[in-house]
Amino acid sequence: MDIPEVNTETRPARRRGRPASPAPPAAEQRVEAVERALALLEAFADGTKMLMLAELSARAGLYPSTALRLAGSLIRFGYLVRGSDGTYRLGPTPFRLGGLYRAGFNLADQVRPALTRLVERTGETGGFYVREGQRRICLFREPSPRPIRLHIEEGAAMPLDRGASAHVLMAFTDGTLAVHDAAREVGHAVSIGERDPEIAAVAAPVFGRDGHFLGAIGVSGPVVRLGAVEAETIAPLVVAEARLLSRLLGA
Repeated sequence: MDIPEVNTETRPARRRGRPASPAPPAAEQRVEAVERALALLEAFADGTKMLMLAELSARAGLYPSTALRLAGSLIRFGYLVRGSDGTYRLGPTPFRLGGLYRAGFNLADQVRPALTRLVERTGETGGFYVREGQRRICLFREPSPRPIRLHIEEGAAMPLDRGASAHVLMAFTDGTLAVHDAAREVGHAVSIGERDPEIAAVAAPVFGRDGHFLGAIGVSGPVVRLGAVEAETIAPLVVAEARLLSRLLGA
């Protein structure tokens, strides 16, 4: 049984001669219905293309009836699209906003060629990651030409507590773990099977003007090709490309 939404916003009573109470700080202001709707969009954050209503509501932690109502509003504004088979997928609005988000960084002209060079030199999938809160976002990526490769969608959100690029992002923001110290000292990070037991990665930091940290560039691939020895062999290539990219971006 769905729990009806209750409007809890009431106009505070004002007594004559006494000022109204100040509004709560912005950090405390929340709209539950909006957060529920955003939870539906977050259900696709792992790269899933399509979801049935039951799967969508389960991932968002909502009753199906609530998810259905919210999905209707998201469809009207282009955030979701419902197929003839009843499946839901992201609509054109997130794509449009994602383009505006990437444009705000003004990095594509330099990052994409850097990723292309990395893929040509290593044969593995290249990616450029930035930190957003407690997640890392794949802002740009270049797929490996090999038939067996790591597939990552641009815009995909991933954990910030594991993975080579995650260690680099943490190391140059507010990381305090030993692995983050190591990433700062040696200038790169290697992860073998941290996020996925079959995936390995190497990443290095990229800086902009005045030494401002921008993000992490790196490559990822199957452990069968990118083991510990191979990762250390590839690391100098990743570091060199990260330094070249940093110079091109004004560091």
